[in-house]
Amino acid sequence: MHRVPCPILGEPIIPLTSLQSSAASLDGLTGWVVTVVDTIGELGVALLIALENVFPPIPSEVILPLAGFTAGQPGSAMSWLSAVGAATAGSLLGAWILYGLGYWFGRERTRKFLLWLPLTKASDVDRTEAWFDAHGKWTVFFGRMIPVFRSLISLPAGVVKMNVWAFTLLTTAGSAIWNIVLITAGYYLGANWTVVRDYVGYVASGVVVLLVVAIIWWIIHRVRQNRTAA
Repeated sequence: MHRVPCPILGEPIIPLTSLQSSAASLDGLTGWVVTVVDTIGELGVALLIALENVFPPIPSEVILPLAGFTAGQPGSAMSWLSAVGAATAGSLLGAWILYGLGYWFGRERTRKFLLWLPLTKASDVDRTEAWFDAHGKWTVFFGRMIPVFRSLISLPAGVVKMNVWAFTLLTTAGSAIWNIVLITAGYYLGANWTVVRDYVGYVASGVVVLLVVAIIWWIIHRVRQNRTAA
């Protein structure tokens, strides 16, 4: 199979190690991801990214740079273009699954669940629904490029029954940008593809910290409101 070089960077830097030696030097989830990509190529990339969308602990910051690194290997059957295509197809498949779950669960059941949670008011749910109705399309698009949120944003889109064609187009566009950036980084860095994993991991950790801080702030604010009202 003829390899298609990265149209952005041309031919990659010659890798310092092989994919097999990368797998041998890594363990746990990362080592398993390397083995899957090494074994079934583009199909493995697509399946792993689909699974990452449904099960966020599987990190795209490992899968995508690794796919780029693999595409840059001399004699590799995987090209930069096929890696991007497989990752984007996997992103769309995983997004459709979560969209379907949100669609099935529906707005009313979601509303009942949210109102069942402690400290949540109907006005909170109303404001959230109104905001997503107004800004949901841009949220889906840009959310695909934010660690953690990129996996979860499909659920509210399904709950509010966003137009499935708009959802598909925005998901494909946002996911393609994310995939191209990380795959190209891995393609260019070669054996140092794990640098991408580390830096994106820091960003993901920062997003989680900000989310936790926001939740704590909201709880404190709501408790104070309730005490004042009482």
